[in-house]
Amino acid sequence: MSDPKGAVSAEDVKKIARLSRLHVAEEQLAPLADELNGILGWIEQLAEVDVEGVEPMTSAVDMAAPMRKDEITDGGKRDAILKNAPKKDDGFFVVPRSVE
Repeated sequence: MSDPKGAVSAEDVKKIARLSRLHVAEEQLAPLADELNGILGWIEQLAEVDVEGVEPMTSAVDMAAPMRKDEITDGGKRDAILKNAPKKDDGFFVVPRSVE
């Protein structure tokens, strides 16, 4: 960022918009810079939180993922799938040859 304090400037927003191939009107550059600086401020606040000893988690509620038995099947739906096929032979789709 070009601002010495690390803040996002209107010029930075203009450059980011150009790199992103987005059109941002000139009068919107300063408000967008303010919004980005607000977001970065919140991120700085989060960085100050002491997380020492806190285990990573995927949910606020401790629960095990439901498991099912891993069984290999043919699906049992061959006839239902082939019912709408224009051509079929011995349980397979028949398609026109694409390679000679």
